[in-house]
Amino acid sequence: MDKQIYILNGPNLNLLGRRQPEIYGGETLEDVLARAGGVAKALGLTVRGLQSNHEGELIGWIHEARDKAAGIVINPGAFTHTSVAILDALNAFDGPVIEVHISNIHKREAFRHHSYVSLRADGVIAGCGTEGYDLALRRLATLLA
Repeated sequence: MDKQIYILNGPNLNLLGRRQPEIYGGETLEDVLARAGGVAKALGLTVRGLQSNHEGELIGWIHEARDKAAGIVINPGAFTHTSVAILDALNAFDGPVIEVHISNIHKREAFRHHSYVSLRADGVIAGCGTEGYDLALRRLATLLA
């Protein structure tokens, strides 16, 4: 039976492919999620890809995942550095969580070096471009085996 993975994306990730392609690349979020769906299928997983520019909506999906998902891949965008509320929601989720960042947040502005989400994450992937989502799914498959 396939295990469902929620892939949650935070603010501005709906602009992938159009916003700062020199940092985030040329793929759209739809491209990323389509590829992730193929990777997931090969691993015996299914994905539900979601994006919101609103913190509360992301928190609602994390709560929903408690009953519907085996694991979470989350790219919280700028909420990485500011949201204790997302951290608290993730702390209430029992499955594994992998944090993904398309860019290497440690090579960027100093305020991006801190992640509240990392305090809960079972793994962090940063600086691998959009391939980080695929790597996160591979790691979740291992953790869920």
